[in-house]
Amino acid sequence: MQTPADAAHQPTPLLDINRQNDPLRDEVLAAIAEVIDAGAFLKGPAVRDLEDRIAERLGVGHAIGCASGTDAILLALMALGVGPGDEVIVPSFTFFATAGCVSRLGATPVFADILPDTFNIDPADVARRVTPATKAIMPVHLFGQAADMTALEQVADRHGLPLIEDAAQAIGATHRGRAVGSLGRFGCFSFYPTKNLGGMGDGGMVTTDDATLAESVRVLCDHGQNPRYVHHVVGLNSRLDTIQAAALGVKLRRLDAYAAARTRHADRYAAAFSAGPTAEVVTAPVEALGCPSVWNQYTVRVTGGRRDALQQHLAARQIGSAIYYPIPLHLQECFAPLGYHPGDLPHTERAAAEVLSLPVYPELRPEEQQRVIDAVEAFAAEQVVTRPVRLAA
Repeated sequence: MQTPADAAHQPTPLLDINRQNDPLRDEVLAAIAEVIDAGAFLKGPAVRDLEDRIAERLGVGHAIGCASGTDAILLALMALGVGPGDEVIVPSFTFFATAGCVSRLGATPVFADILPDTFNIDPADVARRVTPATKAIMPVHLFGQAADMTALEQVADRHGLPLIEDAAQAIGATHRGRAVGSLGRFGCFSFYPTKNLGGMGDGGMVTTDDATLAESVRVLCDHGQNPRYVHHVVGLNSRLDTIQAAALGVKLRRLDAYAAARTRHADRYAAAFSAGPTAEVVTAPVEALGCPSVWNQYTVRVTGGRRDALQQHLAARQIGSAIYYPIPLHLQECFAPLGYHPGDLPHTERAAAEVLSLPVYPELRPEEQQRVIDAVEAFAAEQVVTRPVRLAA
């Protein structure tokens, strides 16, 4: 039996998906066996069941499974007719797919800065970047926290633009009591294995309240054919396979419990990092009012140019961490022709230089989290220099 002393010498990984999957092994295998026995590997009952359950959970009329979170974004853009000559406003501080899908359709991603406290897109900067060529606005609910959808809706409504929610990291999150994925024209979700609802491979989903757009997405998912072999549009081969849906259906029943565990971990970090030398070196993430996070990542800022040193300090103690994201999208080589330069998006660029994500997955053990906290506190204590005391004359 492992003792706390033994645990102190064990690696603490950034993520361990096997800890979540192993207890569900028999249940998942039984669900997969039903798919194998039925032989309905595409568009099977498990897909329809998952779509219905997620639509009901989010309070939307339609949920359409697809092959990945990237495809979910691509399909939403295609359904809205985004193409050459169009612009889509997106954050630069996000995963590549957000802007990559825009570019893939021949449209131009227009990068907006972020709010420094939440890391989410700044609605005021979005408003400044709207032009006659703007076709859509695509906020990202980064790290599990909803963007400021109230302010973004005001910008979108003022200009008659649709909002596409990139909710890949935020299933289960809410904005003022409403589920992400139900707030824009489209919601786009990822079921990549590391997500809060993670499958056994790639998978995604598009959500909408618009029946016409939902049907368009269903057709686009299946090579643009409707009926079979009749193609009015050029689509994709992007269907959520039934085996993935069956596995996700098992895990969906635990989603709230997973989120609750992530929140407990986040609360413990916040309490530990709120005072003393640690608070001078590490800034805990902020939840905006009415936007509770589901903590896909627990991402701190490390001030004073010490982020890389802290990551090395953790690695030396076999504690996992990661930088999401080290290079803002507006400074990526592939987007150089768009003409952005260092300094154009200062809050984004500062975040890229300071952020570090710590372990927060549901199955993280208390003693492992304590190792992370102890290591961060030890690093901070080494960094903070005691100021000399000036004695009274």
